[in-house]
Amino acid sequence: MEAFPVIDLSKLNGEERKPTMEMINDACENWGFFELVNHGISHDLLDTVERLTKEHYRKCMEQRFKEMVASKGLEAVQSEIDDLDWESTFFLRHLPESNLAEIPDLEDDYRKTMKEFATELEKLAEQLLDLLCENLGLEKGYLKKAFYGSKGPTFGTKVSNYPPCPKPDLIKGLRAHTDAGGIILLFQDDKVSGLQLLKDGQWIDVPPMNHSIVINLGDQLEVITNGKYKSVMHRVIAQTDGTRMSIASFYNPGSDAVIYPASALVEKEAEESQIYPKFVFEDYMKLYAGLKFQAKEPRFEAMKAMESTITRGPIAIA
Repeated sequence: MEAFPVIDLSKLNGEERKPTMEMINDACENWGFFELVNHGISHDLLDTVERLTKEHYRKCMEQRFKEMVASKGLEAVQSEIDDLDWESTFFLRHLPESNLAEIPDLEDDYRKTMKEFATELEKLAEQLLDLLCENLGLEKGYLKKAFYGSKGPTFGTKVSNYPPCPKPDLIKGLRAHTDAGGIILLFQDDKVSGLQLLKDGQWIDVPPMNHSIVINLGDQLEVITNGKYKSVMHRVIAQTDGTRMSIASFYNPGSDAVIYPASALVEKEAEESQIYPKFVFEDYMKLYAGLKFQAKEPRFEAMKAMESTITRGPIAIA
């Protein structure tokens, strides 16, 4: 089995830029996932984010999760549960407007730290989008502009904890799905594993690594790249011991952004019969909400059926 792609982003600044860019391209084409080290986000900040996230879970979320488990009788289930996930989560919105001040139970230092973390992740996401543009032969800034809409991108964070599960064979931490959005940046527990992706019909572990950021591609990048890059099914397997921390940040198109394959990536003769639809991102998200844990292809087909109502404009690069 091939090794999971781990990419040292600091090598972009030296003689190893070309092979590093090739590794990124291969990961996007063949894995839909890769893991970044030396990504420019300070280890001190990551350590603080992890400490405060775990403290917040113990103080504010753990008891609620135990009460939910008891109320649903989940510890005694005898057959597979396919309509819920063994996870404790809350959501933060950063762009176009932050809701950090509105989230209850967050200590001030946690709010401040998560705001700083989001700023760093936003910069990293935009750097990565430009690296993808370079590999795809698109103008610098194309993907950011494609995501922009009228108010800029949508950017938010799902903060999750996956507590020990007595029946991991019957309850998934998170059921298999592809991500609906653009580019996802995950800071995950470096000790408790559980994240897996589907490659060539096999479930492969995404290795926990200290201070790394795991990147995966969402459905929108598959559409814009006309299938050159793919979003990939992934899941979280609950563990019998240890609570796994997962902080996934989603750099997505703006709600009114019109998404469609980049013309530079569509073969001229295939323009009339292109596989991927064009649609307004918000419409895709409404469809995704009910079909998240199903295959992505019927979602694309449904959007294609609606696309006669969408007008697309040229992507102007500032």
